[in-house]
Amino acid sequence: MVSLTRRELALAALAVAATLPSSPASAAPATARLRLPRPTGPHPLGTVQMQLPGPEQRPLMVSVWYPARHVAGFPRARWLSAAVLPALLESAGFAADVAVSPLTAGHLGAPAAPGRFPVVLYSHGAHDHRADTTVIVQELASHGYAVVTVDHTDDAYSQLSDGQVIVPSEDRPMGPQDFADDVRSVLDQLGHLTLPAGLGRALDLHRIGMFGWSKGGTATARLMVQDRRIRAGLSLDAPMLPPLPADLDRPFLLITAENTRAAEPAVAEFWSHLRGWRRNIQADGAIHSSYMDYQVLIPQLAEAANLTDEELRSWIGTLDPVRAVRIQQAYPLAFFDLHLRHRRGHLLDGPSPAFPEVTFLP
Repeated sequence: MVSLTRRELALAALAVAATLPSSPASAAPATARLRLPRPTGPHPLGTVQMQLPGPEQRPLMVSVWYPARHVAGFPRARWLSAAVLPALLESAGFAADVAVSPLTAGHLGAPAAPGRFPVVLYSHGAHDHRADTTVIVQELASHGYAVVTVDHTDDAYSQLSDGQVIVPSEDRPMGPQDFADDVRSVLDQLGHLTLPAGLGRALDLHRIGMFGWSKGGTATARLMVQDRRIRAGLSLDAPMLPPLPADLDRPFLLITAENTRAAEPAVAEFWSHLRGWRRNIQADGAIHSSYMDYQVLIPQLAEAANLTDEELRSWIGTLDPVRAVRIQQAYPLAFFDLHLRHRRGHLLDGPSPAFPEVTFLP
């Protein structure tokens, strides 16, 4: 098992803190009512959550997002449950009611649309949760993908099916290989689950991709080497903690911010082992959490938390949140469309005038 490095712990703390901007002691507590941007695809969204057995008898909470046939009468899911969000806030010493979890575009239990959907798996970062890239997840699902997100029990804020709220454990350090093992366990079960009407038949398990943020990005790389069912992988600013995998012959996209090839030898080493299609892009002004929901949610918390402009920049960098959302929606979709659906566009060919802040690194 790989323990967390001092730097990864610092990055994990940033990821948690990014959802939890504090209020000055003299200010009365305020409640921020958060909102997520809507996805751009043609499909309404269904979602279902379930508890699955994971390695070492650990329960894993999983959500599946998918195109829905219709959503009338099916309630919208929240980004985090009313029990989990206060636990996350209080763990960092903030008032439990400083924010209300936003509603997502996903409708709980809606019947699946007809068709066959490529499957994309998601692995979160250290001390985080499976909802932290909902902007990307919803975008993919709205364009015809089934996206499976996994809470890594013992390193996640989550709520089990019996209502128990669980938080990251200090007694069981989780490394990228543990995350990879969790996702492989879920993947092994995907063909045998009880799912909303039509969804089980719609999952195309011959077209599978995976992405992850931070430690989850490292887990994506490891699992791709270990399991050829995963045909394409994407990393959101992963440190690629060693030991690194051997050569990888399938497509991989690095979206970097702080864990760049110039700054992190492990990332440069991983890049040198990519033998298939590869790209490395980076947005000007991005920080470690900029390719996640935090980039759009934290500015909404700024007024309630009385954040100064300088404090806000420390949480989100200088990448404009509206532009960050467009990047999150456009580039993962273009990548999986190219490599799971063979739909060739031009966004990944090189710099685009539509995204002047995105650099292609040689």
